[in-house]
Amino acid sequence: MAARPGAASRFGATDEPRVRRRGLLAAEWIKLWSLRSTRWVLGLGILILIALAVQSSLDTYGNWPDFGPQERSRYDPMSEALSGAGVALLMIGAGTVGALTIVGECASGLIRTTFTAVPARHRVVLAKAVVVAAVMLAVGVVASFSTFVVSQAILSGRDIGISLGEPGVPAVLAANAALAPVAALVGMGVGALLRHTALSVVSVCGVLVILPGFFKPTVHQWANELFGYFPYYGWHSCLSQLHPQKAAALPSTAEAWTGFALWPLLAVALTLVVVRRRDV
Repeated sequence: MAARPGAASRFGATDEPRVRRRGLLAAEWIKLWSLRSTRWVLGLGILILIALAVQSSLDTYGNWPDFGPQERSRYDPMSEALSGAGVALLMIGAGTVGALTIVGECASGLIRTTFTAVPARHRVVLAKAVVVAAVMLAVGVVASFSTFVVSQAILSGRDIGISLGEPGVPAVLAANAALAPVAALVGMGVGALLRHTALSVVSVCGVLVILPGFFKPTVHQWANELFGYFPYYGWHSCLSQLHPQKAAALPSTAEAWTGFALWPLLAVALTLVVVRRRDV
């Protein structure tokens, strides 16, 4: 008698669901990496971030003798690894890749074939989210550590570079690395909602970079608390610093990390709802 689909094997485990899960992940990996734009954006993006770190570190190296005592006491070597401009480029690039994973598939019609093969749409979305998050986390780790290494190597010539074991450095590196998967998953959610490449990219830039980038602490505490959960603002005001300033108008470390967790979770939830309820 033929074995039933999903039936337990002689080892007492159901193998088929695991194979299907691996197949979904493999398919999403192929679709993501087969996009030429993915390789260009990620490859050039990392090179640009390293170049920005080198330029910033060399500027500080050359100007260090002119720094006054107060400037030197407040100087944070981690600011050379990833600047605000570098993080903006990182989040825009990652958000663009995340949006294209949905928008590109919808535009080409491949999404119909995917859902025909896998009618359980939530499984496709979750597999896509896992692959996007894993790939962009790897990109974030490479960008975080490479910019840190080159910047501190240059600054060490002035004896102001720091090592990986310095207090606070691992936390900053982790925050730098996490920016890429956070932005990519948010981009995926925006792409699922709008299904238009240019509009999705502009929306990702506006929500994740432009809006929080221009925000300044105000007398309205509710606004300060709201923007404290924006990943870019939380990173810039707290997580990017070895010794973050503490004030009621600034986000705490807990608030900033909570924002890092909430945005991608909400984006994946939005993608699930949109994909399940909207025709392809």
